[in-house]
Amino acid sequence: MTQNERLDYLLDAFRLDAGEDWDFPAPKNTEEKRRLLRGMMNVRMPRPMAEETLAVQDAYLLRRYEERGIVRAEELPSVRDLGGTQPEDERMALWQGDITLLAADAIVNAANSQMLGCFVPCHSCIDNCIHTYAGVQLRADCGRQMEALRRRYGRNYEQPTAIPMLTPGYNLPAKHVIHIVGPIVEERLTPKLEADLAACYRNTLDLCEEKGLHSVAFCCISTGVFRFPKERAAEIAVSTVRAWLAEYAGPLERIIFTVHGEQNRRIYEQNLYGRD
Repeated sequence: MTQNERLDYLLDAFRLDAGEDWDFPAPKNTEEKRRLLRGMMNVRMPRPMAEETLAVQDAYLLRRYEERGIVRAEELPSVRDLGGTQPEDERMALWQGDITLLAADAIVNAANSQMLGCFVPCHSCIDNCIHTYAGVQLRADCGRQMEALRRRYGRNYEQPTAIPMLTPGYNLPAKHVIHIVGPIVEERLTPKLEADLAACYRNTLDLCEEKGLHSVAFCCISTGVFRFPKERAAEIAVSTVRAWLAEYAGPLERIIFTVHGEQNRRIYEQNLYGRD
């Protein structure tokens, strides 16, 4: 089956799986077909899917990674390699790029308290991107874990801020995804919100240590729709990771700060290297 045949197969399969009429204009080209498939994946509730469809989806996503390229965590230069002077810099890296392309032991997803991913079709948030390229198995896994927690804590349970949840990466190059809910800035930044963001980084690293992971890539937690100021978030991220590394000398060899855009890169360079 060619990639175009997989794409057409998946569009038909997801329409049938939805069990309703999809009133969309016929896609005019491959890019429109990809967007339509992504949107259908994004709105699908967590539930089982036919094994044949999952096999085609997995093959389709694998080929997409071959087209897009994969970046290996261990090949990224460390902060020390690029001029960092602190002892912990050997175990940290800064990378500007798409976190879904990183082959690491884990990548960190900035999740919401429902822990099911973003349901807005083709939204640009990291939660949506990670769920899209992992495949529908990721949302199903998160759904199973949340159901278990609701049986334990009650039907209204939502994941608290700074409590990480671990899942496999499924079709991502990363072996695992660590989902964590960051603090939401409603009106103004407070010491409590700053402490909560630091806890997101510290608790994630503690989980990596517990699971014996060797590499983890952070996104910029809470700096998107959760409105945490980018500059202060970067200060907290870097200082918290440095403090954690100074205390632990376990198997975690590479912690990657993954950023999008030149502005975010410069903010992290200022905190890591003192560069303007």
